[in-house]
Amino acid sequence: MPDFKLALAPNQLTQTINPWSWTFGNVSLFSINLGKSAAPDVEARILDEVGSYGRQLGRIGEALSVIVDWAEAQGLPEHKAITDLKLQLEHVDVIRREEKAATPTATAAE
Repeated sequence: MPDFKLALAPNQLTQTINPWSWTFGNVSLFSINLGKSAAPDVEARILDEVGSYGRQLGRIGEALSVIVDWAEAQGLPEHKAITDLKLQLEHVDVIRREEKAATPTATAAE
C-alpha cells in the first residue's frame, strides 16, 4: 500500500521581521531623536502640517537655485560654496529622476 502524505504546512516558511514598521495605533515602538529642540511640540506640528525635513530642504534648495540663476545672470562671480550647492542640487535631482523612473506608478502630483 502506498504512503499517504498530507502537508498541513509549507516545506519552508520565511517571514520578514521589520521592527521599524511596528506600530500600535498611534504609538510606535521606535522613535528617532534628531536632537534637542527648544520647542518640540512646534517642531512636531511643523513636520505633520508643513512637511518632512527633506521636503523643507528640497523647497529651500529649489528657491536657492532660482536665486543663484538670477545672481549669475547679474554677473555673480564664481564661488566654491555656490558651485558645491549646485552640484548637491544636481545630485538630488538625479536621485529624484532615478526613483521616479523606477516607480512606474509615480503620479504627476509629486
